[in-house]
Amino acid sequence: MEFAVVLPLLVLMLFGIVEFGWLFMIRQTLVNAAREGCRVAILKTATSDDVAARVREVMQPLEFSEGTDWNFTASGIDDVVQWIRVESSFEAVALTGSLVVPDGTTITGECSMRKEGAATEEIQEGVGA
Repeated sequence: MEFAVVLPLLVLMLFGIVEFGWLFMIRQTLVNAAREGCRVAILKTATSDDVAARVREVMQPLEFSEGTDWNFTASGIDDVVQWIRVESSFEAVALTGSLVVPDGTTITGECSMRKEGAATEEIQEGVGA
């Protein structure tokens, strides 16, 4: 009798643990994709296509579709500070729906880095002025 009372609570806890682990793995993948995209974007020879390809390459093992399950935005390729944000709605990647996490939750991975050689160029421009 006691087991029948405790079983729903144990099952809910089990799904919560699994969902939290999945959420953590997805978030870590988004952060890694943003970081890898930034690492490409800060190179002097980088193009927007190179950055997008690298983000897609890191996200590929999840087998989620871009534009449906996840999206990324990036700064302009000529900006001194490069930033990339990779995000997904939790509903698109959840295992249990909104059982554990409320609707409207967004998982985000962000990274920003300074463009390679930007500080040297700014100092030289300031000295020559």
